[in-house]
Amino acid sequence: MKKLAYHSGFGNEFASEALPGALPEGQNNPLHCPYNLYAEQISGTAFTVPRKEQQRSWLYRIRPSVTHEPFHPLNFPAEQLTADFSLGVVTPNQLRWRPLPIPAEPVDFVRGLFTMCGAGSAEAKTGYAIHMYTANTSMEHCCLASADGDMLLVPQQGGLLLTTECGLLEVSPGEIAVIPRGIRFSVALMDGNARGYVLEVFQGHFCLPDLGPIGSNGLANPRDFQYPTAWFEELEAPYTVMHKFQGQLFAATQNFSPFNVVAWHGNYAPFKYDLSRFCPMNAVAYDHPDPSIFTVLTVPSATPGVAVADFVIFPPRWTVAEHTFRPPYYHRNTMNEFMGLIRGMYEAKQGGFLPGGASLHLCMTPHGPDTATYEASISQQQQQPSHLGHNTLAFMFETSLTPRVTPAALGSPCIDRDYYKCWVGLKSHFDRQWLSKQQQQQQANGDAAAVEAVAGGISTAAVA
Repeated sequence: MKKLAYHSGFGNEFASEALPGALPEGQNNPLHCPYNLYAEQISGTAFTVPRKEQQRSWLYRIRPSVTHEPFHPLNFPAEQLTADFSLGVVTPNQLRWRPLPIPAEPVDFVRGLFTMCGAGSAEAKTGYAIHMYTANTSMEHCCLASADGDMLLVPQQGGLLLTTECGLLEVSPGEIAVIPRGIRFSVALMDGNARGYVLEVFQGHFCLPDLGPIGSNGLANPRDFQYPTAWFEELEAPYTVMHKFQGQLFAATQNFSPFNVVAWHGNYAPFKYDLSRFCPMNAVAYDHPDPSIFTVLTVPSATPGVAVADFVIFPPRWTVAEHTFRPPYYHRNTMNEFMGLIRGMYEAKQGGFLPGGASLHLCMTPHGPDTATYEASISQQQQQPSHLGHNTLAFMFETSLTPRVTPAALGSPCIDRDYYKCWVGLKSHFDRQWLSKQQQQQQANGDAAAVEAVAGGISTAAVA
């Protein structure tokens, strides 16, 4: 397969055509479209939102998406996928999961989705769901569209070829992709097996965070986001269209490929981003900064500065802060943190937190470095600039809405029921004599300095 071409620039208005002249000139919905195509608009926002928030695209296709048999519920395990968290489990405990195993039987992306936790509901268009996926086979003559929300895909193992109504995206581990609400897509596996994470937001859309005092550059730069160029297939064959609606899966059949969009224009389209292009900001004097400086994408809430969900990464970088405990500090947070590891080791957990695994720390549940990491850090007498290593990449879904955990996730054989033990070994280092020892040390250092000064004066006099 030849190298794919992309449009670049986050949230831009794009115009793309797979055949010359396929886009109508001067209007969106002419009586006769070029090539006798059908015009179809897909709207990701209400018609009357402010122009700066408007998201929609016009698609020019061989046959319209309305042409299919009625939808019927798909035979899918109810405990595996959900968007209703009223039956979810409430727990304040720290949670961690080992990597989900790749299935032995054939499983594609849709059947490999597994809901871990979430908040709100797709019905009310509030909140989000966090899923994980494992797959060992490509989707054949079928596609998925989620009417519930935008889906952010984070591959951890195995590259994905995403066929969408707007074109093709290749997404490898270390990259992410966002499929907007309602866009139909199919997932082919590029490397045999695949595993990863999905954040599905029921309200709003992903956008770039404000930079504030950082200025006009840094973090994720808009030019590095890539959108597909128009691509189509004119295929007459039985096709299954799966529709995710309020957490349930429905399926309809049609006798042609849904990927028959010859041209499109607008700003509502899938996109990808290479996380290695993220420009991290960091402390260069002292103290450990808050993780918000590593935000790639955010879904704002109605409260300024509070996110429905943030996608945050912890990328390779230099740590240079002086006189500072450099791993993440111990913390209790009004937000909720779901973490995953794409590769390498996370700096706060040297063992137990594995690539493909996950952890969840809920509102005001304490968390932080494990015992081994803490002891190794405080044992340092001299701190030199150090690099975390280029083969490390962790991420976090941070959200203001406290999730409930699905019973299936809590009952998973991959859950680490000994997770709490990584902090049990934290011992007291309290020393009541600390102040007097500091004073004695300062006095000793002062005496040594005075002796050195006197010696220096004698030496100078002798030379004179």
